[in-house]
Amino acid sequence: QVQLVESGGGSVQAGGSLTLSCAPSVYTDSIKCISWFRQGPGKERERVASIWTTGGSYYVDSVKGRITISRENSKNTVYLQMHSLKPEDTVMYYCAAGPSFYSNAYWGQGTQVTVSS
Repeated sequence: QVQLVESGGGSVQAGGSLTLSCAPSVYTDSIKCISWFRQGPGKERERVASIWTTGGSYYVDSVKGRITISRENSKNTVYLQMHSLKPEDTVMYYCAAGPSFYSNAYWGQGTQVTVSS
């Protein structure tokens, strides 16, 4: 059973930076796309960024310029680097992975990001 292990959440002041990481517990060819989503209280889960095993990436417009998604193949790990964080970035972030952009077979447990003003 594949599990997604997330780390890197925490508290930071506005304008600061955090890097989240996500790593599948085992390697599987079925994972072609890894994404980060975020969800605030009472809101729908929103995709933040995605990266494919081929190297292509996607960002939601609201985070372009502030967030970078990357992967380190040797560690089978995907990173989400977040800069210029704002209080409204204070939500739970979830890693998801699957065979395609629209199919996420695996989800992480979520990691909290808190940005104080």
